[in-house]
Amino acid sequence: MYLEVTARETERSHYAKVGMRSLNSLHLIKMFNSLFGRHPERIKADVEIYTWQTCPFCIRAKLLLWWKGVNYKEYKIDGDNEARNKMAERSNGRRTVPQIFINDRHIGGCDDLYELNGTKELDELLAQPEIAA
Repeated sequence: MYLEVTARETERSHYAKVGMRSLNSLHLIKMFNSLFGRHPERIKADVEIYTWQTCPFCIRAKLLLWWKGVNYKEYKIDGDNEARNKMAERSNGRRTVPQIFINDRHIGGCDDLYELNGTKELDELLAQPEIAA
């Protein structure tokens, strides 16, 4: 009986410590996000990106989206002509990667994404929820 109580108490104490660690980690993440101007809680948009695995512009675009806390859907189209044709159809004939879509609206490539970020329009687009069709 004594060992059961001790084990239960130890288990409760362990979960309480883990819970506090998680709470402290969450607080630190929120503090750093605020400090660096990141607001992942504001992201409501549906983001899609067509990429090639080794494309430096794709990597750069994904890095910006990651930095902003965006959960995006990635289509890796390396060597897949059918997927590339679908991308070109969606992007008004553009065949270069990356091609980025926010709420099904074609944004363009990496340079276009960074330009939107520079004018603060990207944050506005990311904050808009996808409108169900």
